Amino acid sequence: MNEKIKEVISKYDQKKIRIGVLGSHSALEIASGAKQEGFQTVVVCQKGREKTYARYYRNVFDKFIFLDKFSDITNPETVKELTDLNTVFVPNRSLSVYAGYEAIEQKFAVPLMGNRYLLKTEERNAPKNQLWLLKEAGIKIPKAFKSPKDIDCPVIVKVPEKGRTIERAFFYASTPEEYEREAQTRIKAGIITREALNQSVIEEYVIGAKFNANYFWSPLSDEIDLIGFDRRIQTDLDGVLDLPAKEQLELKIATQNIEIGHMGVTMRESQLEKIFEAAERWVQICKKEFPPGMIGLFALQGAVTKDLEFRVFDVSPRVPGCPCVEPTSPYMKYKYGVEVGPGKRVAMEIKRALRKHRLAEVVT
Repeated sequence: MNEKIKEVISKYDQKKIRIGVLGSHSALEIASGAKQEGFQTVVVCQKGREKTYARYYRNVFDKFIFLDKFSDITNPETVKELTDLNTVFVPNRSLSVYAGYEAIEQKFAVPLMGNRYLLKTEERNAPKNQLWLLKEAGIKIPKAFKSPKDIDCPVIVKVPEKGRTIERAFFYASTPEEYEREAQTRIKAGIITREALNQSVIEEYVIGAKFNANYFWSPLSDEIDLIGFDRRIQTDLDGVLDLPAKEQLELKIATQNIEIGHMGVTMRESQLEKIFEAAERWVQICKKEFPPGMIGLFALQGAVTKDLEFRVFDVSPRVPGCPCVEPTSPYMKYKYGVEVGPGKRVAMEIKRALRKHRLAEVVT
């Protein structure tokens, strides 16, 4: 595919490059940043889910492509339409979920601002997945348990939901008996299945302050930018936690951690060095195992313990989807003198690559 992408780029009109994105997850922040840097934008929408982009925020999009279903994005006719528009596409989580890793790697011959071969590492059942990479990089991660019988500390269990396998259900336990009790509650409630439970991930629950660290690695300068931190807003967990403890216990419901939003946070300045060091380790291992490495946006999701260790329990090897960091984070302003969000940083890199005739180095 790399040779095919180089061929596609060689035919692009470098003065008419457009930045494209799938109409879901993080399309608005990518398109807004692209427009700030003077690029035209393309959004690929699924019919019936297009109003946010084609009606309410059509001002940040110049070209619309409407498909019957998102997976049609890898069809030859859609690929041709995108390449005819000189599109550099920014992969988000929705692209991975709806198009599929194999199709992205083998059929989607559109230049991606990122490493298409790293996207599949997000799945924990993949060879050389994110946890394997984190271990190889020497980044601190939670202890993993192969069997619920081995549970000897607070754990978080991550299992696909019954009705929406792309979403993970979560529950907590401290003993094998509590694990089984909590699992049975969710099976009876129709949240998960026993079959999915058998494939679940059981990890030590890290007691600490949660931080999602959002970064950008530039192949052009070999520098890491800390775009900012965010935290997740989850339903119905946040609703339950808003209640006094007595009412929480009386509810007797199996809470779910469905991500519904984000809020920006900052970290004590004396701790920032370790946040950069973790990102540097991630970038280096990705260069080694998935050349050319971690291009562009990524995130390390973790927690800082009372011992001030940054423990990472999840990686987003693509645009994380955190629009709150542009207005709430000070870190990019420290470096660039202005607020720079994920979309603007992507566009800045593409603009620089075009100016230096190095576009092939920032895409795969």
